[in-house]
Amino acid sequence: GRPLPLFGQSLFAQPPSTFSPVDWMQVPSDYIIGPGDELEINIWGQITANLRVTVDRSGQIYVPQVGEISVAGVHYGDLEQHLKREILKVFKNFSLTANLGRLRSIQILVVGDARYPGTYTISALSTLVNAIFASGGPAPQGSLRHIQVRRDGQTITDFDFYDLLIKGDKSKDVRLESGDVLYIPHVGPLVAISGSVNVPAIYEMKDNSTLQDLVDTAGDLSTVADTSKIIIDRLVDHQARKTLEFPYDEQSRVLPVKDRKSTR
Repeated sequence: GRPLPLFGQSLFAQPPSTFSPVDWMQVPSDYIIGPGDELEINIWGQITANLRVTVDRSGQIYVPQVGEISVAGVHYGDLEQHLKREILKVFKNFSLTANLGRLRSIQILVVGDARYPGTYTISALSTLVNAIFASGGPAPQGSLRHIQVRRDGQTITDFDFYDLLIKGDKSKDVRLESGDVLYIPHVGPLVAISGSVNVPAIYEMKDNSTLQDLVDTAGDLSTVADTSKIIIDRLVDHQARKTLEFPYDEQSRVLPVKDRKSTR
């Protein structure tokens, strides 16, 4: 009879008012230049120019006295050397710096059990985690543990948001590209845990999870926990309730947890 929160949903309780762009963060060296990016180029020596140019739809920029230079697909870390090589075909004895100004925007599609599904226009530096917050996160019936990015018919990552919330691990976060689909499937098995644990809540568990996995996800037992008794309330065939009681020991730790039950 004790109300428990659905773990992680409090992050998305308020609808997103605006999606704060990440245009002003440091651009990583592996960022790929594309149409719509603005370049700031300074050249001095045999040729002098101070340029702010936008990459056109064909992936090119125009440099006076040099002509069209293709830059689409070039990594930001290689941009200066790429421009120098192209300009050296016409001029010698010059120096050059190149930076990114305003970044292009990309469009992604958020589908499945998202709180606010639809098409979103976001910064080209945005990652999966940015897009999750931009779209309001999963709905209560959506999964936090299997958020997928699909690109050209392939699933390029399967992100477990619990890794970020509990461990601070976002190693499976990926930078998005225009046309990516963010798919949030239906929530997986739900198990409630209350009593002498550090974070009582309703948790989404993965297949073949054990009682130990559930306790670990809930932040482990509290300092006053009595390990001599643990009670599991389980629904059988969606109707009959079955109550199990046993010590929390090595044998019970490997007990599989199942959907539609409360553990305390």
